[in-house]
Amino acid sequence: KLPADTLALLGAFYSEREQNEKRFEDLKAQTEDGRLQTPLSMTMFTEDWNASQFWYSDETAILLAEQLLKGSTKDTRIALVSAPSVFIQLKNLLLKGTTTQHAQISLLEFDQRFSVFKEFVHYDFQSPTKLPGDLKGAYDRILCDPPFLSADCQTKAALTVRWLSRMGAEEAQIIVCTGERMTDLIHKLYRGIKTTTFRPKHSQDRLSNDFKCYANFESEVWTWA
Repeated sequence: KLPADTLALLGAFYSEREQNEKRFEDLKAQTEDGRLQTPLSMTMFTEDWNASQFWYSDETAILLAEQLLKGSTKDTRIALVSAPSVFIQLKNLLLKGTTTQHAQISLLEFDQRFSVFKEFVHYDFQSPTKLPGDLKGAYDRILCDPPFLSADCQTKAALTVRWLSRMGAEEAQIIVCTGERMTDLIHKLYRGIKTTTFRPKHSQDRLSNDFKCYANFESEVWTWA
């Protein structure tokens, strides 16, 4: 027989899991009939550390979402590559009406749980351009957080970003958030990308790796370091 305190912990764990499952089913129902009205939270999407899932803190996700929306129009196309927590905050900003900006958003993500959203596009970094053809060269702003700190993953994610990016007189705005030890590789993989002064934070500081933000533009919240 398990000790009372262990049983209590197990009870709390299963209760929380059941609550999250109910919230997720409610969310699924709302998105299916188009009546999504309540703010979204990453708490219903439990992190899978084996899949290298570490969500951003709300503060970081909101800041990045605001940068992607700044100056956007209804014709602006924004892609989130392996960055669902920023996608959630983008949805919240638009839902709350706290921004006058509007944009077309896509979430490229491996985790099928996020397929409850109509903006979901299944994405596997191992097949960096195995995506719907109409997405090629279609995006004005892209944020990418490659799931793994390996040269292979980072290089394939960069191929995806390049494939998605709008080309022309005004190039797409690119933001990449990843571990500091990838800095030299990031500078090689992306044209015009530089390290910024912004430091992304993760929920409850669960990730021990130092994270940095890289971008091909400066803003009111970061400069090039």
